[in-house]
Amino acid sequence: MNQYDLITILGPTASGKTSLAAALAYRLDTEIISGDSRQVYRRMDLGTGKDLDDYWVQGKHIPYHLIDIVEPGYKYSLFEYQRDFLKAYQEIVAKHKLPILCGGTGLYIESVLKGYKLFDVPANPELRASLADKSLDELTKILSSYKKLHNKTDVDTAQRAIRAIEIEEFYLKQPAERRDFPLLNSLIIGVNIERSLRREKISRRLKERLENGMVDEIRNLLASGVKAEDLMYYGLEYKFLTQYVIGELSFEEMFSQLEIAIHQFAKRQMTWFRGMERRGFTIHWIDATLPMEEKVEQIMSMI
Repeated sequence: MNQYDLITILGPTASGKTSLAAALAYRLDTEIISGDSRQVYRRMDLGTGKDLDDYWVQGKHIPYHLIDIVEPGYKYSLFEYQRDFLKAYQEIVAKHKLPILCGGTGLYIESVLKGYKLFDVPANPELRASLADKSLDELTKILSSYKKLHNKTDVDTAQRAIRAIEIEEFYLKQPAERRDFPLLNSLIIGVNIERSLRREKISRRLKERLENGMVDEIRNLLASGVKAEDLMYYGLEYKFLTQYVIGELSFEEMFSQLEIAIHQFAKRQMTWFRGMERRGFTIHWIDATLPMEEKVEQIMSMI
């Protein structure tokens, strides 16, 4: 088992990657580090798809890290994710266990697998003011003009796009030396779910989460003092459901726009993972529809 420093399980939303990671963690008696940019937030449960029940396998709770670690409204950064990942990783390794990284945020996953060396990027009020009147399409075009690789999977609000441009501008002015991050040798498993099945699961899961109180989750967050624009910053469910709760969209408009946005998001996730393969990562794809035991056995044979 010393061949790898880490096992990574990635896949698009609704592919079943969390339940697979938990089943594998049970088998290996290890712990999971989340690679999801929104599950770090407390009280943002249904909208981020935490599915905490997945971390129970045959009556045993699988320990997880980097879920529920910051308050809603906070702008958690990639720099902070790397720092927190490393701390969790070292804690697990100190127990002589092989950590499992599991998630769908391509940039977060790639940043630790590639050992990005990052700075803590401060706010740039002048730049923000100069971009404030631009549309999301205009901001996305500006972002795509930078040579450096950047995350496009989560840039689905103007606020997020402005922050991404702010980061790129900061890096243009920095020297080449960056802080150290260890290079990890990871076995990377991709959960491959056929497009029509993925679409069906996304739509079914969206309906279930709405029935289970996702609108109330948004109302409670707003009532607790989180600003509407800060919730919308997190995109997808938080963007469209907030617009519905504050009266900008009807329920039907919210549902149909959100459903389309999640389908587009899953497609962007897959584009990112395919891009990782072009950038030199080997991803071993496993069929999402196989029985759980068979999927775990496939991974065990690779380890």
